[in-house]
Amino acid sequence: MIALPYDYFLIAWFVLAAGSTAYVAFDQFNGNPEPTVMKWGFILVTLYMGPFGLLLYVLADKEPRPGEHEHFTSPLWKQGVGSTIHCVAGDATGIILAATVTALLGLPMWIDLIVEYIAGFSFGLFIFQSLFMKKMMGGTYWENVRKSFMPEFISMNAMMAGMAPTMSLLMMGRDMRAMDPLEFVFWGVMSLGVMVGFTTAYPFNVWMVKKKIKHGLMTERLEAPGQQRDMSGMKSETGQMSDEQMSHMEGHGGQQKAKKSGEREVSHGGGHQMGGDATTPQLAALAGVTSFLLISGMVIPGFSVNLGLSARDVDGSIMPPGMINTFDLPGEAMKDMAAVKPRQVAYVAAPDARGDKVLAPRIENGVKVFDIKAEIIRWNILPDVAVEAYAYNRQVPGPRLQVTEGDHVRINFRNALPESTTVHWHGLIVPNEMDGPANVTQDPVPPGGSYTYEFDVAQSGTYFYHSHDHPDRQQALGLYGALLIAPKDPSAEVKADLDYTIQLQEWLKREWLTYPAMLMEGALPNYFTINGKAYPSTDTVGMKVGQTIKLRFIGTNNNFVHPMHVHGGPFEVVAVDGINLKESARYQADTVNVGPGQRYDVVWTARKPGKWLVHCHIPHHTANNNVEHKGGGGLMLVLNVQ
Repeated sequence: MIALPYDYFLIAWFVLAAGSTAYVAFDQFNGNPEPTVMKWGFILVTLYMGPFGLLLYVLADKEPRPGEHEHFTSPLWKQGVGSTIHCVAGDATGIILAATVTALLGLPMWIDLIVEYIAGFSFGLFIFQSLFMKKMMGGTYWENVRKSFMPEFISMNAMMAGMAPTMSLLMMGRDMRAMDPLEFVFWGVMSLGVMVGFTTAYPFNVWMVKKKIKHGLMTERLEAPGQQRDMSGMKSETGQMSDEQMSHMEGHGGQQKAKKSGEREVSHGGGHQMGGDATTPQLAALAGVTSFLLISGMVIPGFSVNLGLSARDVDGSIMPPGMINTFDLPGEAMKDMAAVKPRQVAYVAAPDARGDKVLAPRIENGVKVFDIKAEIIRWNILPDVAVEAYAYNRQVPGPRLQVTEGDHVRINFRNALPESTTVHWHGLIVPNEMDGPANVTQDPVPPGGSYTYEFDVAQSGTYFYHSHDHPDRQQALGLYGALLIAPKDPSAEVKADLDYTIQLQEWLKREWLTYPAMLMEGALPNYFTINGKAYPSTDTVGMKVGQTIKLRFIGTNNNFVHPMHVHGGPFEVVAVDGINLKESARYQADTVNVGPGQRYDVVWTARKPGKWLVHCHIPHHTANNNVEHKGGGGLMLVLNVQ
């Protein structure tokens, strides 16, 4: 429920809306002299529009002092408010109910808009107008349907012309939780849509009230036997009705009907006779214009967002800031780019937890057996910066698998992610069914499912494993780990005094949420890590002058080529992509370009004491959210030579 800062605003809004609605309901039924249908109209509209509904009620309808309701509500702008309230209460109720049902049924947005229009128009015409207003309008139910059809058609068109683009652009915009009735933001969009719809419908309702083809505000009083009606509220300061007040009384049905003692007396602010002063060309023009506005409001958003998608297609995705959305952007692409949902976090790692821990195998009948599980965790890349990560065995990177050439290994994999996944053994020669590409060599492992990978290890060197089902999302969020294979002949190993593995990754963390960093619009990374930590939280490796260290650079990164550079003198490149170079092919360098999937083994000699940096030579990649801290950030670590 709570994912972005404005979720707190929405909660506050709903609290205000509930309080406003409670006040309007109490005040309407405890003193405001208005017909029941209008009481409920204001209550519903305040429920949908919150404090703005309350404001309309207080400014336009709430009787300021006893006996003044007729006079207070007589201005045309207030009568227009009453007419629009009556329209919105019925139409919006139908629209919101339809939007909820269509979303839960998984219908695409364009169908949702059509169903919303039909439901809103039907609810407004057949229930709120013709049924609830039957006693005031007189005549039979079907006569009232006929009389109300054109005013309701014009009003509904105008209202939906405002609501439709508001809902389409916001529901299919960056935060697509707005399509899910179980999310706060869905109801926030509905509320905003009603307010926009009220605004677009209001001027048309004012005109229809003026032409006496729609009701405005009304007054209903129950007079005590023998009591003469107090008309003081309808008089001017001189004690006589002004010409303007008389005009409102006559033009808007304000004339008083004599009633028998004890009966209710109703003043119709908008006149109960349908058809009024409007001519057929005028009605046709209004119907045409509002129909054009309606069609435009429903169609034009389709030039910007994909109205063919449903709530199920987008699954409440929250897109990264700056993402370019288009009318042909597929729902699957949206889900791949979407933020990790914080409520799906299954484990919170300690802030100082480290990844790449060696996973010791079990030995079963001579087979080395490893158990790994993928799930969503919260992981600190800096003491004050945590990401929602996809992780193997609750660590980023995943556990290090260390085996020897010739071993027979079995990896029992279990998927605790909310989506399918697989595991690929990058660079290894394995049976095809063990290779891992989803829907190519194996079925994806579903949420809660498992798969056993088993093969003989026929190579040696530096390798890694990673997801191969939507890897642009899953590997970018942390599903990778080192796979180091010792040669069967120990003498074939390139020796060094120390051995250190460096796994690279890019991250995108904005507005509390973690997105898969991608080399595309709106998804560029702002954090970078070595072995799951950003400098200055990366390791400091202690050495002594004269010692050597083998640095294993692994391109577990998804997007960029990282030119990895070591200060303090050149290193010797001794292996590439797991293959040892012949001595004659080895070469000196101080920078290697580590692309996604590539591996370089280099041996560096500590020539002089001091703190020598290992870092990416792209300066932006050595900053944390574009800021340097203690000399840098991101892809940096220190070789501390004594």
